[in-house]
Amino acid sequence: MEAEAERAQSELARVWRGAASVVVLTGAGLSTASGIPDFRSPGGRWARYRPVPIQDFLASEDSRRAYWEYKGATWKLIEKAEPNAAHAALALLARAGSIDLLVTQNVDGLHERSGFPPERLVSVHGSDGAVVCTSCGARFPRELAQRQWETGTPVPRCGCGGPLKPATISFGQNLVPEDLERAMSAAASCALFVAAGTSLVVGPINRMFDQALRAGAATAIATASETPYDDRCHWKLAGPVERVLPELARRVL
Repeated sequence: MEAEAERAQSELARVWRGAASVVVLTGAGLSTASGIPDFRSPGGRWARYRPVPIQDFLASEDSRRAYWEYKGATWKLIEKAEPNAAHAALALLARAGSIDLLVTQNVDGLHERSGFPPERLVSVHGSDGAVVCTSCGARFPRELAQRQWETGTPVPRCGCGGPLKPATISFGQNLVPEDLERAMSAAASCALFVAAGTSLVVGPINRMFDQALRAGAATAIATASETPYDDRCHWKLAGPVERVLPELARRVL
């Protein structure tokens, strides 16, 4: 098994070095080594939290309270987290011109804090580092709402009186069309597509893999869990991404 993993690493690095364009998709598994639990694994965030759809958030004060009870506590964890070796490896590859676009499903901001070039990054599910007013649309730094929540306001409010919500894509909420188009277009024109730390079950962004396959791109999956695409990718690297990606970066560069 070690020889097989070594061969996969070596082949993928060789293709990566020669690829005309490389697109990477990352998910929650990339941040677990930074102390941020993922969603779907046993003991993950969804084992302890029932997601609040956007429709419920807008319709019910009780739903807004439940949403903020989770989001307020989670932000304390995210705020303290630091980028890990996987984030650093991807940032290094991007700064060397070896990643054309990285699309992340994560909302924790660790890619940004790792020094990843912002012009090559799409946070397709938004950011927990900002909040938006669901009434007037104003956008503020997270600290404004977090301070309200931590001092006893169950649902932080905008100056207009509207409820504030972290600037993330909630269940039932559409992705930003421009972000989705940029991600899909990049996947459809890349030479190498790499999915790292993602289960590839969340749509529509998991369709990036299909787009890349149809375009004839080489494909790799680096994640410890199984995905629906494992039998269709060229390389599956099942080790921890905080070890796999730094080694890949070393070989590519």
